[in-house]
Amino acid sequence: MKTITQYREDINRLLKKVGEIDARATNEDRNLSEEEISFKNEMLDGVDELRKIITTQERHAKLQYELDQPENAETVENRRADSRIEHHESGDRERFSSLGAQLSAVMRAGVPGGQTDPRLRNTRSTGLGETVPSDGGFLVQQDFSNDLLQDVFETGILASRCKRVPISGNANSIKINGMDETSRASTRYGGIKGYWADEAEEKTASKPKFRKIELNLKKLIGLCYATDELLEDAGALEGIIRSSFVGEFGFLIDDAIIRGNGAGQPLGVLNAGSLVAVDHVSSQGEGTLVPENIFSMWARLFPQSQQNSVWLINQALQPALLGLKYEDNNTIYPVYLPPGGLSASPYGSLLGRPVIPIEQCSAPDTQGDIILADFGSGYILAEKGGIKSDMSIHVRFIYDESVFRFVMRIDGQPVRATTLTPYQGTDTLSHFVTLTGSRG
Repeated sequence: MKTITQYREDINRLLKKVGEIDARATNEDRNLSEEEISFKNEMLDGVDELRKIITTQERHAKLQYELDQPENAETVENRRADSRIEHHESGDRERFSSLGAQLSAVMRAGVPGGQTDPRLRNTRSTGLGETVPSDGGFLVQQDFSNDLLQDVFETGILASRCKRVPISGNANSIKINGMDETSRASTRYGGIKGYWADEAEEKTASKPKFRKIELNLKKLIGLCYATDELLEDAGALEGIIRSSFVGEFGFLIDDAIIRGNGAGQPLGVLNAGSLVAVDHVSSQGEGTLVPENIFSMWARLFPQSQQNSVWLINQALQPALLGLKYEDNNTIYPVYLPPGGLSASPYGSLLGRPVIPIEQCSAPDTQGDIILADFGSGYILAEKGGIKSDMSIHVRFIYDESVFRFVMRIDGQPVRATTLTPYQGTDTLSHFVTLTGSRG
């Protein structure tokens, strides 16, 4: 008989086949055939049967676990451990009531001779965990995992602005069709060309050209050292995890979106072939910005990206922004509008778009110290739901500390591989525009 994990793998294979049927019909712009509908229903029936088997197996495992516990072997340490196990008010023992409670249970399961909380086993029923730390650790319970994942994206400034694509099941990568288009001067969308009906010249058939956008999940790993005293306080432990580990992941993802080299990490916009670098004005001083910088960068952004774009700057450039003015017919206009406080915009603005200082922008007078970007249309971020955690008592044993390790799987890259030459003109355009360095 198969294990529960093997049954789950069978379910994933069946669901993958169902998805392939739907994808094929979508790509061919048609409805499902009768044969496809019948085959799809047959596979979904198989999924239902496998789910029933899994439910029975899990029920058996749970009852067996309870029967294997000695009735009169309760010790003081066991009572202390039991007292730390939190339950819902409804009496439901299937789920943890807080992330801190689950992390404490992970700690106890990792101690030699320690007991494994049944709820760590039960996370298997929703596809969220392993039961032996040495086999890969415990996945964080789904509601906490989703909360942590959301916290990571909200803590970071850029990740939440990107186009996010979840990867599920057993897949570790995703391939997406993108337009392979470098110029719109003679054709559009990599090869499409239309004609007006009364044009006399011979008509030539055309077709679009595609490229593969391939995202292979990379591992982002974080370590959290926790004292034995902290492990006793589930609430404090959860607070530390959310405020520091989550913040670090958010920072590193944003850094990869800007500066990643694509090797073992996402490809950042500063290293992408689609980046447009606008020359600075030769006469401008060191550490300065002039209106021509801003106007030139704005002119190289895709027109459709202008309403969704943001300016990213190194904070050291803020004094230069505050003095940025433009003179026309003896009238001086401010180019940069500072933030208006809580009652108005929280950010300053250039040409009506927010100006956001971030640590990941380059130092002043270096390419990348100011970036104009449309992440919603121009950057794709793939992540596999679930943040895995495991724990070791050995790394810092002599310091009375334990170590939690958290793993998140993610990848990203700009949607376009190159810049684009417009229909009229020769200056290339992009979702991402920066200013060349070495000013002054």
